[in-house]
This record gives sequence, C-alpha cells and structure tokens, in this order.
Amino acid sequence: MTTLLLEWLNIGLRWTHLIAGIGWIGTSLYFMWLDAALQKPDPPRDDVQGQAWLLHSGGFYLVERRTLPPGALPSPIHWFKWEAAMTFLTGFPLLVLVYYLTGGVYLVDPNVSSITPGAAVLVGIGLLIVSWVVYDLLWTSPLAAGRGRAATIVSWALLFAVVYALTRVLSGRAAYIHVGAMLGTIMVANVWMRIVPAQRDLIAAAEAGRTPDYTLSTRAKQRSTHNSYVTFPVIFMMLSNHYPTTYGHPWNWLILWLLIVVGAGVRHVMLAREKGKPADWWLVPVTVAIVGVVYLTSPAWLGGGMRGGDRVAFAAVKAVVDRRCVSCHSAAPSDDVFRAAPNGVTFDTPESIRAHADTIRTRAVMLRNMPLGNKTGMTDAERDLLARWLTQGATLDGAARAR
Repeated sequence: MTTLLLEWLNIGLRWTHLIAGIGWIGTSLYFMWLDAALQKPDPPRDDVQGQAWLLHSGGFYLVERRTLPPGALPSPIHWFKWEAAMTFLTGFPLLVLVYYLTGGVYLVDPNVSSITPGAAVLVGIGLLIVSWVVYDLLWTSPLAAGRGRAATIVSWALLFAVVYALTRVLSGRAAYIHVGAMLGTIMVANVWMRIVPAQRDLIAAAEAGRTPDYTLSTRAKQRSTHNSYVTFPVIFMMLSNHYPTTYGHPWNWLILWLLIVVGAGVRHVMLAREKGKPADWWLVPVTVAIVGVVYLTSPAWLGGGMRGGDRVAFAAVKAVVDRRCVSCHSAAPSDDVFRAAPNGVTFDTPESIRAHADTIRTRAVMLRNMPLGNKTGMTDAERDLLARWLTQGATLDGAARAR
C-alpha cells in the first residue's frame, strides 16, 4: 500500500509540475515575443508605448503597452506569477520524494564519490539556497553595470563549475536534476524577489499618483531575460532522467555543458530574430555542440563495437542477470528499495532478457551505470561476457551453438 501511495504521489506531483511549468514557460515566451513585436501606434498616442494586433482562435486581439496617469489604475489586473510559484511548490517536493527519500539510490554513486546520502541531501538543498544568493549578489554588484558583460561571463563560468563539481560528487542523474533545480530556483526567485516587487511598485505608484521607480522595472526586465535564456536548458534537465546516455556518460559534465550551449544558443537566435537582429551565426556553435554530443554518446566513442572471444552460452548470460539484475528487475523484486521493477523492466524469462538487449548494451556494457551504483557488484568480466553475447547476436540458444 505504501508503494502504491508513493507512486500516485509521484504521478500527481510530476503531472502538476509539468502543467505549471508549461503555463509559466509559455507565458514567458509569449511576453518576450510580445515586447519585441510591439510597434508605435499610428497616429501616436501619449499613453501607448506600443501595440500589436493578434489573431487567435477565430478572433482579433489588440494588445497595448501603456503608461498610466497618476491615480488611474484599471481593474482587474491579471498578474502572471502563480505559475512560477506552483512550478517550485510541486518541483521541490518531487525532488525530495524521488532523490531524498529513496535511500540515496538515485542520489549517490559509489563509483563517483564516497559521499553519504545524508551529506548529498545537504549538498542539494544548500545548492538551491547558495546559488540564488551568489547570483543575486553578482547581478546587483558593479560587475552588472552597463550591459553586464562581466557579470555574464562570471555567471556562465560559475554555472559550468557547478556542473563539473556536482558530476564529481553526486550520481550523474542526480547531478543533472540538481543543476536544473538550481536554475529553476533562481528563475522562481527572480520572479518573486525581483520581478513581482517591481510590478507592485508600478501599482503603488499609480495609486499614489507618483512616478514609479524605473530602476526596479529595468532590473525586472533583465531578470526576465535571464530566465528566458536558461529555459530551454532547464527543460532538458527536467527530462534528463529518461536519457542515461547523457547523465550516465563518463564525460557527463561535458555533455551537459554542450547541451546548455545548445539550449541557450537556440533561445538567443529566437530572441534576436524577434527583435530583427542578425544572430544566425550562433547556429554554428549550436551545431558544433550537437555534433559533439552525438559523437560522444555514439558506440564509436563509448566502445560499443565488436569484441572477440569464445562463443557465449545464454545460460552464462542468465546466470549474470540473475545474480546482478533480478533483485530489482523482477515481477517480485527482493531489493530493499525497489518494490516494483524500475520502469517496468523485468528479466524473469529468457525472452524478457532478449527483449531488453539494447538496454543491457547501453546501461551495463557501454555506460556501465547499471546496476545502480553497482549495488550488486557486477564485475568487469561479467560485463565483458554480456558484451560478447550481445555482439554475437544476443541469441537464446548460445549453449547449443557452442556445442
């Protein structure tokens, strides 16, 4: 019963997190585009900074950006802030449920470091807090003056340093999701600590009949732009647990660096095009980064090619699977953490082992990140045996052919 309740809690949090994230990201993309699409009205109007005609769902819409005269506050005003709050309020409990309450099975990897699950939890939570403090101090410091190029360089250097450090301390999967959680937390804090206060000042100024503090609005727009640039990388990290060839790679830190370049680079091109500025040259580093990721995750790099050796009988393969894998991947797992087969993958029958041959090749032979943390102690000789069986066609009649 506990397993079922946790499963449904996981589903509910993940589903709501995804819905909230879609709402937040969609709104962000829309308003960034809208700011670039606004045009001066013709004839000009003093209170209208820009306007845009839109066509959607069978109707025309006129959207205007206005300045308000003192004391003239329209009602109701629709704010876009709760999507960000709901994304965090569902994302953090999901992080706790999957990574902090599962005995460290997804959080730590003895092959990466000797950190304990408790210490890893402290690292994860501390990262979320410290990263916002450092980021905010940096972007309110003299380094952020002007166009903020110095602060931008420092920000990206710190981000890459965090990626490298986490992949040397936590499991690859946990490192990826924590980088995403860090950036997502900064994005939410930007909304509630910098953007929303600027909006509140605009409302207070209109009600009091005073000129608003436009430095707050400028900073809010800057933070909104920052959020936009990291949106695509964060989306990948939200999904990264489905792609072990990235987080489980020996150079997972480099893979993530390259994918961050891809996401931020594509967003930069989109923003530039929306503003009518040439930036297609950015597609060159984006393409190079994609090619680099594809090559690094290919069998040619990972060593998934032919391996010599004697013919492998399936009975030997099944013996390895029974010793090292079936404790988790079974209809009735005996593992102390998993009470249901992860991802529904079972190895109870020869046919089920053969059906998941590609998964075995990727996870146990090429990436060597299964069993998780090598909990059951699979040896290099056993991995080599699996590799030979796979190279020889992953047949179920190896013993007969060997005779």
